[in-house]
Amino acid sequence: MFARLPSARKAVARIFAFMSIMWVAACDPVGIVAPGANTGQRIDPNAPVQVALLVPGGSGAGTDSLLAKNLENAARLAISDLNGVKIDLRVYNTGADPLQAASVASRAVDDGAKVILGPLFAEAANAAGVAVAARNVNVLAFSNNPTIAGGNVFVLGATFQNTANRLVSYASRQGISRYMIVHGDDLQGRVGRDAIANAVRQFGAQVSGSESYPLSQQGVTSSVGRIAAATKSGGATAVFMTAGVNADLPILATALPEAGIDPAVTRYIGLTRWNAAPQALALPGLQGGLFALPDQGMGDLFESRYSAAYGDRPHPLAGLAYDGIAAIGALVAAGNANALTKQALTAPQGFQGTAGIFRLLPSGLNERGMAIATIRNNQVVILEPAPRSFGRAGL
Repeated sequence: MFARLPSARKAVARIFAFMSIMWVAACDPVGIVAPGANTGQRIDPNAPVQVALLVPGGSGAGTDSLLAKNLENAARLAISDLNGVKIDLRVYNTGADPLQAASVASRAVDDGAKVILGPLFAEAANAAGVAVAARNVNVLAFSNNPTIAGGNVFVLGATFQNTANRLVSYASRQGISRYMIVHGDDLQGRVGRDAIANAVRQFGAQVSGSESYPLSQQGVTSSVGRIAAATKSGGATAVFMTAGVNADLPILATALPEAGIDPAVTRYIGLTRWNAAPQALALPGLQGGLFALPDQGMGDLFESRYSAAYGDRPHPLAGLAYDGIAAIGALVAAGNANALTKQALTAPQGFQGTAGIFRLLPSGLNERGMAIATIRNNQVVILEPAPRSFGRAGL
């Protein structure tokens, strides 16, 4: 996403790119389904439940083909782990074309699908949801873009709002009450900014200011003085950044301390995974800072299971397909004909997934249990483990 940023400092030069969920600007969801409607097909819990898996194969891009295969592998692994539940999984390629995704989703329902798992890209997921909304079929998309959530579409990808809520909840309990928001001037940065601001207000704290920067090396560097001045004048006790380790974070985490924002006085907080590149752990601004992580024990277990079954490590997004099947299987196992309705999918106790507990919300978003971590002596230290059930710390 920030590949055009050249490196300027030795610390920055050692940071390698990290692939995360791709953000694609979505068209506005069409409100065919009333927001409060209990959407979803009834099923026969004593017969195999037909699930359509929509994957990004067929686009011509090798990365999409690899991801498509990993998603299918993870889904089939989840099916093999179900106890007494039969899933009839049918796989459909959407490519990277929203029109194709809409057509494929309609064909899947024609074929008998009771629920759709996928697709990945936001525009494709939005199109698929719209295509089958009038047919009362729910879509569990792999996207993390909140703009497509709602009606019959749920997003399984980890959202900025979930991460921001977890971090502000923890930080507020540590006495942090005034937040300077620092974000890139793009869609991802603005969505992250809004998520942080919402979380700060939700937990009764204050936004002392919000500063953006252009997504170029020169743009970030030239903005540091302004950001530092605003942080000091606003009396911020924390700087909450949307930046990622693959580009803008190394510059900010090096230049802001040089500009007088001492991390020992003003806590640095990150919306992204700081440990995604090991070299980032040596950045001065990140020492003692806060970021969130999924349940590492569950993640390691899934990776081990996948590697044993398929002889290779799973793509970072493969677990979303496993999670979707795990949720569907858990609901079908209860023997309820309404297992795939919105009311059932949004059960407050949630589900156990490859990155820990998660639950789907009536808004179409999701909530995931996450750990709070810091960096000490260039090492990741867990300050508060990911909860194993909802209703505990940070949830």
